[in-house]
Amino acid sequence: MEMEYHNPVLLNETVDGLDIKPNGVYVDVTFGGGGHSKEILKRLGEHGKLFAFDQDADALKNKIDDPRFTLIHENFRYIKRFLRFHGVKEVDGILADFGVSSHQFDVAERGFSTRFAANLDMRMNQKNDLSAFHVVNEYDEEQIKQVLLQYGELRAAPAMARLIVDYRKNEVIKTSDQLKTILKKFLSPKHENKILAQIYQAIRIEVNQEIEALKEFLSQTPEILKPNGRLSLISYHSLEDRLVKRFIRNGLFEGEPERDVFGRFEVPLKKVGKLIIPSAEEIKINNRARSAKLRIAEKI
Repeated sequence: MEMEYHNPVLLNETVDGLDIKPNGVYVDVTFGGGGHSKEILKRLGEHGKLFAFDQDADALKNKIDDPRFTLIHENFRYIKRFLRFHGVKEVDGILADFGVSSHQFDVAERGFSTRFAANLDMRMNQKNDLSAFHVVNEYDEEQIKQVLLQYGELRAAPAMARLIVDYRKNEVIKTSDQLKTILKKFLSPKHENKILAQIYQAIRIEVNQEIEALKEFLSQTPEILKPNGRLSLISYHSLEDRLVKRFIRNGLFEGEPERDVFGRFEVPLKKVGKLIIPSAEEIKINNRARSAKLRIAEKI
C-alpha cells in the first residue's frame, strides 16, 4: 500500500504547482510509492501522459497499471536521455520530491535510518558499487573530512575523520553500531539524534552522489520544459534547497549571471509564488514533512 511505502509530502500543493493540462505530458522523477504520480493521473485526461523515474528496485513494485503511465527504472540525472528514448523531447511539467522515501528509512537493512542497527549500505540503487561501507573504510582521512564537512555541515568533521581512520587500522567498520561507538564522544545525549542525522546525511549524499545528480537534473530541465512548463520541487535540507533556489533565480548554481550594459540578465526560469512549507497539521500527521520546502518555477 502507498501509505505504508511513502506518505507523499505537500501532495496537493506540489501537483497544483504543475498547473496540469488534461492532455499534457508530465514527469515525476521521484516515483517512490507513487503518491504524487497517482494524483497527477487523476487530473490528466485520456490523452495525457505521465513518465516516472526511480532508481530503487523496491519502487518498481508500486508501478501503476494505467495506459497513460510509464515507469523508468533509472536515476533522474538521466532524464533527457530516457525521455528521448521514449520519443519525448518536451514536457509540460516536472515534479521532484528529493531525499529518502519513508520506505527506505523504514527498512532496517538498507541502512538509511539512525534508529536501526544495520550494515553500512545507504545505496538508493542497490546495483551501485559505492556504499557507506566503502566511504567509511576506503576513503582517506581528507576525503572523509570533506564529506562530513560539506554534506553534513559538521564542525567536528576533522576530528571525526581522524577517529574513523584510526579505528579501521585495527578493525573493519561494518555496521552502524560500530560507527556510533567510534563517534560516541561527539554524541552528547542532548544532541545525539541531530548529529547522527547529519553524519548519516553526509555519507548518504556521498554514496548516492545526490548533489551531482541534482545539478545534472536541474541543468536539463529548461531544455526539456515547453514554454510556460512548470517545475515543482520539494527539498529537505539546505544543500538541496540552496541549489534549487539559485538555479530558479539565476540559472546557475554559484556566482552571478552575466549582465548586459543595462544590468539586465536572462534566465530560463521564473519563480511562481512563494516558498511553500507543510502546515502544522500535515507535520503532525507526517513528521517527516517537517523540513520540506516546495519551490515552483515556470519556463519563460
